[in-house]
Amino acid sequence: MKKINYISILFTAIIMLFVNACNDEFLDVPANGGLDANVLATADGVDGLLIGAYAMLDGTSSSFGWAAAASNWVYAAIRGGVANKGTDSGDQPDINPIMNYTETASNPYLNIRWQSLYESIARTNQVVSVAAVALESGSITQEQHDLYVNQARTLRGHYHIEAYKLWVNVPYLDENTDPATVTNTEDIKTRIIDDLTAGLSLPTDMGQPGRFNKTVAQVLLAKAHMQLNADYASAFTLLTSAMSGTAPDGTAIGLEAKYGDIFDIESRNGVEAVYTVQYSVNDGSGGTNAGAGEVLNFPYKAGGSPGGCCGFFQPTQEYVNSFRTGADGLPLLDGSYNDDPVINDQGLPADDASYVEDTGNLDPRLDWSVGRRGIPYLDWGDHTGQDWIRDQSYAGPYSPKKQVYKKSQENASFTEVGNWTSGYTANGIRMIRYADILLLAAECQARTSSGDLGLAYVNQVRNRAANPAGFVKEADGTTDAANYVISPYASFSGQANALEAILMERKLELGMEGHRWFDLKRWGTSTTAINAYLTYSKTLGLTYITGSTSYDASNDTYPIPQRQIDISNGTLTQN
Repeated sequence: MKKINYISILFTAIIMLFVNACNDEFLDVPANGGLDANVLATADGVDGLLIGAYAMLDGTSSSFGWAAAASNWVYAAIRGGVANKGTDSGDQPDINPIMNYTETASNPYLNIRWQSLYESIARTNQVVSVAAVALESGSITQEQHDLYVNQARTLRGHYHIEAYKLWVNVPYLDENTDPATVTNTEDIKTRIIDDLTAGLSLPTDMGQPGRFNKTVAQVLLAKAHMQLNADYASAFTLLTSAMSGTAPDGTAIGLEAKYGDIFDIESRNGVEAVYTVQYSVNDGSGGTNAGAGEVLNFPYKAGGSPGGCCGFFQPTQEYVNSFRTGADGLPLLDGSYNDDPVINDQGLPADDASYVEDTGNLDPRLDWSVGRRGIPYLDWGDHTGQDWIRDQSYAGPYSPKKQVYKKSQENASFTEVGNWTSGYTANGIRMIRYADILLLAAECQARTSSGDLGLAYVNQVRNRAANPAGFVKEADGTTDAANYVISPYASFSGQANALEAILMERKLELGMEGHRWFDLKRWGTSTTAINAYLTYSKTLGLTYITGSTSYDASNDTYPIPQRQIDISNGTLTQN
């Protein structure tokens, strides 16, 4: 799905409007405040509008930028404590209060994200409205109408639930809503569920990787049931059905054989990618279609590292410590991993020979998720520490890794050429991964005390994580780069143990992918977990976090942007 296609269609439609201005009937067309629906009421026109609605899945458009990134690296990963802002204190300072749970309604990032989501919703509503005109005029068939509208409604449900997860008290807008009178006091859960249910009528094979299909709709609806109504039984049925579904282009889905391959640009539509938000490079958009939301999230090292800018989105020490395993190869669910923290090079120059690497047991997913000293950074050579970091004293010693491209992939196929950074890439957001489906299904079983409490699903994920063990030393190409020790669970002792294990597995498997804060809120553990993260992190002496930072239930929602309340003339109220 390319935004450039949507722009081209709109440009053509505008030209048609000027041509039609010479006709007598033109003056009789009612002024609706937008492009006349009759102009676009054709199969190509409706599909072009639908492409425009899909184009907002990355959140950025041409005007919103990284503040609206739908990967939620700011709003859920940083907010959930698996990462901090990174870089230094002065760059993008509006992220600082979000990271320290002190954001106000005037924070520009929140307003931009709100604008982005409701622009997305407006585009879906335009599809529904114009499709109705096209059907009535006979320019599309009922089958075409339903295919367009069911995609648009599923997108609309998705965009609404994204807003709900951030603010809870948000307005619902469909094609019949008057924006001037809309409120945010209605319970919109049922309307979101209804929209997402429309997607169950979609084919499993849409012929393209970028369009929602029935499988995608099943997962989105299952997540909504879990998020909105704690309806785990309905969610489980949908998830188990989705497991035997297909990707939107009709190809098989399942676990990628090797964990690290999930994040490779060349696997962006691979077997694990149930749905990937499609990015493209060198298409004339100047990078707008090419990971613009994540363009800051590369190591800062000038020369010899990917992107060459800007040092944002650094993993936290607490998150890194979570990958510590016991002698049995299992995670330390009691939080004792912070008692044996993973050794780092904090404060040591890159050429300081006194650095000693960690030799304790580690889950191999650590080194596919985090760049750290002495470990190969994909094919860029070993991460050498401080010279890869913009300000260690502020944000710590680690670099992000999952979205990063290989050195061998810095070319016109995978990265934007000639821009201010090669961090504009084709490596789209993995919006739904197969492992996510498995862990959601495990959660449903544990919540309802059914089956094996999710044991088999969790162990599928863990067994894959062990293949291969992890990175090898660059020097000899055979020795493990760290002491990788990981095993499946033999059993869960009961529901509480199963839930602890599943939540930890989501942290290890899906960390740095924009899930953590949403998971903690859904599980009702946000206050406890985030304060534990803060208590430990304050002992490290890093300045990204303030000594007074704390978290309570009020931080489970962001404030409604004051700008939106102001322009609503009082119809929107603060949550």
